[in-house]
Parts: sequence; C-alpha cells; structure tokens
Amino acid sequence: MSKKKFKRVLVVLGGTSGERAISFESGNACAKALKKKKYSVSLFDPKFENLNLIKKNSTDVIFNALHGKDGEDGIAQSYFEYLRIPYTHSGVISSYNSMNKVISKEIFTKNKILTPKYFILDKYTFHSNILKKNLKIKKIKFPIVLKPINEGSSLGVKIFKNFSNLNRSVKSLLKKYEQIIVEQFIGGQEIQVAVLNDKPIGAIELVPKRSFYDYKAKYTKAAKTKHIMPARLKKNKYKEVLYLANKAHKVLECKGVTRSDFKFFKNKFYILELNTQPGMTNLSLAPEIASYSGISFENLVEKILLDAGLNR
Repeated sequence: MSKKKFKRVLVVLGGTSGERAISFESGNACAKALKKKKYSVSLFDPKFENLNLIKKNSTDVIFNALHGKDGEDGIAQSYFEYLRIPYTHSGVISSYNSMNKVISKEIFTKNKILTPKYFILDKYTFHSNILKKNLKIKKIKFPIVLKPINEGSSLGVKIFKNFSNLNRSVKSLLKKYEQIIVEQFIGGQEIQVAVLNDKPIGAIELVPKRSFYDYKAKYTKAAKTKHIMPARLKKNKYKEVLYLANKAHKVLECKGVTRSDFKFFKNKFYILELNTQPGMTNLSLAPEIASYSGISFENLVEKILLDAGLNR
C-alpha cells in the first residue's frame, strides 16, 4: 500500500484505561515519527470525545495508540470498523481474544503452544475452599501468579508464596474484577518477541531487578530492568521462540505489530500472553527489537501505518 493512500493520519491516544499515561507517551512518539515522515497528523483522545465523533471526511487512516481496556480489546476497533476508516494493529475479534487471557490460553493450548497451568475464579461463586480444591486438582504449586483476565501492562498481577496471602488477595481482586486467573508461576528467563506484519523480527531478554517484569519494571528507568538484545539463547532455541511468537500471532489472527511474552524454563518456552498494542515509548521493547533488526523508530511506525485496513 502506497503512502499516497494515507495522507491525513489521526493518532488515537489516551483513553480511560489504567494505561492512559503510557498511551500518551506511545501516541505522541508515533505522531512525532509520522510528522517526520511528512504525514499530516492530528490527535484524538476518547476520554473527552466519543470515538463515533471522529471526523471521517478529514481522516484517511487511524493510528491506534491506545493501551488497555477499550483500546486493545476490540471496543475501539469496532468503532473504527463502524466508521469505515482504515486503522492499524489487530481487528475486533483478534484484539478481544488476545486481551482475554482465558480465551488466548485456550487458543494457545489448542494449537500446541505451551502455556502455564491455570484456572479461573469467579466473583459470584468464590469461596476459599474452591481455591484450595482447584490448586489440588490442577496440581499448581507455590509460587503462584494472580492476574485479572483482561488488563495489560501487568496491572493487577501479583506473585504469592503462601496460601493465606493468596487467599486475601483473591478476595481483594474479586472486589474489582468479575473474574481472575490463578496461574502456575514459571521461573527461568524472561523472553519477549516482536512480530511485524507476520514476520518475527527478534527476541529480547529482560532481567528485572524487581520480583518480575511488572508495570514499574516496564515503564520506569528507576526500576533498572536490564535489556539483553538478542536474548541469550542457543541458536536453535532462538529460532524456536521466533517461530512460536509468529505462530501465536497467526493463530490469534493478529495484524501489524505484536509482542509475545515468554518464559524459558527447563529447555521449554511457555507463552504468558500476546500484546496486540505493544508500547511505543523510549523504554518499549518492540521499537528496541526493531532497532536491533535495522528498522528505525520512524520506519517501524510507518510500516505499522501502511499495514492499516478494514475487516481485520
């Protein structure tokens, strides 16, 4: 698709999720890159105006820089489809399925992509005995990870080493979310892979100073997370994780850029989740991986833009 088809770019950023601040960083960085590439760029924040108020006649394409709820779970995408304005990243169904950790895990398992053992707890049926029973049935041992079903950037994710703390936090989280996931913690190396337009472009290893790669480790320099590019893996294992990330991207029917999170433990890769709207900040991994692969930030943003379309 040529540049001529897209002159007037609307960068949608901000929104109302817990990742609003990061979305601003991503969106402003992408807008700046597109201006350097001589596109006409304007901004739209759905916190203050409904998405159906986007001016169709003055917008050739939407660059979706939203993160989290209503931005990468199919909601914003459904508005873009309704308006019939081409947009970047994944479509309605693939965004919803990827954001929902239960659905994505089911799809991974069905397609023989290894993922940690887990079960779901429901706000309306929860009882401490249910938690104990499921841990026993699923053979999940401590440490254990607790996470909301459809949040991004590790929001709400915690790791527990004993039952009393786990039980207390389950009760607390279920006041905020209708369902949560209880998952087996996997040790080993933290590996993240970027896929761009159906091609894996590299794998990076993260060594967090914090207990795991949480929100602060992702977005604050003070957390001092060590980035190792390329990931310290044997050649065949490096190829394997690229293959698995690309497979995950395809089975979830994603478009544009995605970033998959893996743990490498006892010679096996476990996929934790796939992110359809990876961060585009100066600490973000997809741009860092792209840069190592010879793709500048401006070129990465333009490649994502030129892949925009409808019926995604």
